[in-house]
Amino acid sequence: MRTASPPRALVIVVVVLAALLGSAYALGRSLVDGVPEAAPSGGPLTAEQPTAPSTGPSASPDPYQQWPAEDGPYGARSTTGDARVALTFDDGPDPYYTPQALAALRAYGVTATFCLVGENAQAHPDLVRAIVADGHTLCNHSWNHDVLLGGRSRQTIQTDLLRTNQAIRAAVPDARIAYFRQPGGAWTYPVVSVSHELGMMPLHWTVDPSDWRAPGAATIAARVTAGTGPGSIVLMHDSGGNRQGTVDALYRILPDLASRFHVTALPPEL
Repeated sequence: MRTASPPRALVIVVVVLAALLGSAYALGRSLVDGVPEAAPSGGPLTAEQPTAPSTGPSASPDPYQQWPAEDGPYGARSTTGDARVALTFDDGPDPYYTPQALAALRAYGVTATFCLVGENAQAHPDLVRAIVADGHTLCNHSWNHDVLLGGRSRQTIQTDLLRTNQAIRAAVPDARIAYFRQPGGAWTYPVVSVSHELGMMPLHWTVDPSDWRAPGAATIAARVTAGTGPGSIVLMHDSGGNRQGTVDALYRILPDLASRFHVTALPPEL
């Protein structure tokens, strides 16, 4: 026996009633919440129109906002903050190249900032004293140039930086070490935070001639002189490999920069 299908009109009525019930439920929910349901201005939200992140009191605070904002990664300083230009030398002291760099700087009456590796400072305290005697500023560059230092525990970072400062001060007990430079520029929030806690400004750079690749004096000099402007901090190296090109380039770099800028060490007091 064939079962009769419900009348078409009845089906339509059921569908319409279901739609009306759904609308009534949505209206009731909006009245309970006290906010009428409506699409935001500009149409409904889509994947291309994400909601903005919270910026009110309920947003998670950044624990490192307490540190003064600077102009480099994670708050590290990458400019002098004024028209002066600063030359910086990383990875020393080195018994062969550091004396040559000091002689070139002395010849042009320029002071610079030397970022010292702790184990090198411990091995060559006479060179640390020579750097200070010439009026240059000191910077902590970690104990053994650990590029991964920023990813280690806060205690490990602190121990490394304190050990390096102790090696420097063993040579010059009253030395002011106002800066820390993370090897490789691999900055992280923890390493920035710890350096601040120890009274050292995280120090980045503006101009990187990649002299550590030993491209030759002419190339190093051209990159520095072309890239340097007011406020630049220039990164160079007086240790860590063959640095003769860097030393030789100084005799082209120094007269050019000195004719255009006030070239001086970063202030030893923050």
